[in-house]
Amino acid sequence: MVFRKLFGGGKQQDAEPAIPVVRNVTIGRTVRLDPLAWRRLGSDALFKMDTDTLEIVAQGSVDLGVDGWVHRFYTEDDVMLQMVSPDPQGFEAEDFTLFRPWSSAYPPDSHARRDWADRLRSPAFTQEGLDVYRRFWFGDTDARQEPVSFWENVYDDRSGRNARRIYQTCMLFSRDLPGEGSELLLAIEMEPQGGDLTHEIMIGIPLDVGEFEA
Repeated sequence: MVFRKLFGGGKQQDAEPAIPVVRNVTIGRTVRLDPLAWRRLGSDALFKMDTDTLEIVAQGSVDLGVDGWVHRFYTEDDVMLQMVSPDPQGFEAEDFTLFRPWSSAYPPDSHARRDWADRLRSPAFTQEGLDVYRRFWFGDTDARQEPVSFWENVYDDRSGRNARRIYQTCMLFSRDLPGEGSELLLAIEMEPQGGDLTHEIMIGIPLDVGEFEA
């Protein structure tokens, strides 16, 4: 997984924070999770965590225009807590999800890139070692759908002075589990400004607002 490699290891700054604190979560803080959020999903779920705390070391923001803002919080191991909000400060944040890395690959040639792009447009995502995940965004139909593209600004400290910009094209898929709940799969083509393009898969779960605190 390449997220942490992109973020670097900048020291915390004492300057006035310039990035938002969302639901009391920001760089340098610890998020406590309710482990029942994934344990209740049963043995069929691929999403598992060996800890119920997240030490936040980097923070990202995505401006989706009229669709609002995405706020992302990363650990050293690239676990990502994501919140969606209609405002840039995250005052009305909702739609909480938790993702962990599953795989990361450098496409060897243009054919591999075209194949990945085609998979992002498909109504279902398949990968060796994974079950079938149906498209979550834009509805579960058989029609092909263009993925979502955006720039993410990623910060290593709360001053917000230096951002690493990463261009991403992605699609969200999901699958129902035999017991309670569902599991998410985020498939991403990502390219940091001045860096190498990679194909990423992250496995995740929806979170209720009562299932985490900082």
